[in-house]
Amino acid sequence: MSDRHDTNWAASAAALSEALPYIRRYDKRIVVVKYGGHAMGDTALGQRFARDLVMLKQVGINPVLVHGGGPQIGKMLERLKIKSSFVDGLRVTDAQTVDIVEMVLAGSINKELVSLIIGQGGMAVGLSGKDGQLLTARKLAHTRADPDSMIEKAAIDLGFVGEPAHVNPHVLDIVLKSDIIPVVAPTGADTSGQTYNINADTAAGAIAGAIKACRLLLLTDVPGVKDAKGELISRLTLDEARGLIKTGAATGGMIPKIETCIAAVEAGVEGAVILDGRAPNAVLLELFTDKGFGTLFERG
Repeated sequence: MSDRHDTNWAASAAALSEALPYIRRYDKRIVVVKYGGHAMGDTALGQRFARDLVMLKQVGINPVLVHGGGPQIGKMLERLKIKSSFVDGLRVTDAQTVDIVEMVLAGSINKELVSLIIGQGGMAVGLSGKDGQLLTARKLAHTRADPDSMIEKAAIDLGFVGEPAHVNPHVLDIVLKSDIIPVVAPTGADTSGQTYNINADTAAGAIAGAIKACRLLLLTDVPGVKDAKGELISRLTLDEARGLIKTGAATGGMIPKIETCIAAVEAGVEGAVILDGRAPNAVLLELFTDKGFGTLFERG
């Protein structure tokens, strides 16, 4: 296969003609897009991203937007003088913090993204995992290697940090039958009604698997997955992806993103992609060109 990466794509009559086969490929199909907190910091980039989502809807593709908001949550906690700490990249979330997380994610960020889409000529509705019981959560059982043992793992209490226990796609099914783009904040509640903060990548992957999306796009602040030499990897089978984790070639925050992509493809998503959300037209480059734009995960 040819290299998938090409940064010279631009919206033009010629480019649209080239994109037509790919538009037909995704016609009436679902693409779940996770939009990261750092990528949301640039107003012009946000407007361009919203325009791309509106374009997808206009040509017959059904985008579902799941967003994060870590930097914005951090700023709000600082403003309120609430201390925050992290364990393995996950925010420790006490009762006070989870209220702020929900306020920022399901409130200001969610509505800002809805407004951006409407401002670019589309229609959007803001949801959280609580709406229509879209995401039923459970407490995340996080562990790390016990420093006193090379085998045992110690449990770490992260407070009200959760993970999807069940996805009910009914509310998304209703929205996707309309001209409306759903914008989902990654919060959810357990069966007793307790609110949990859910990692946006994890939420997007679970939703994509439940609705059998044809693509899951994780927009982040890196070009994709790199090999041991620092070269961008264009395609990975699931076994190859697991090998990167096992050998230590994948480290830090890239590991949970890779695990999310693996889980999504195993759940029925045709392909999952990690790509740079800061790049103009990143979503269009990935979907509408043969060379793509990030690291594509597929079944071998």
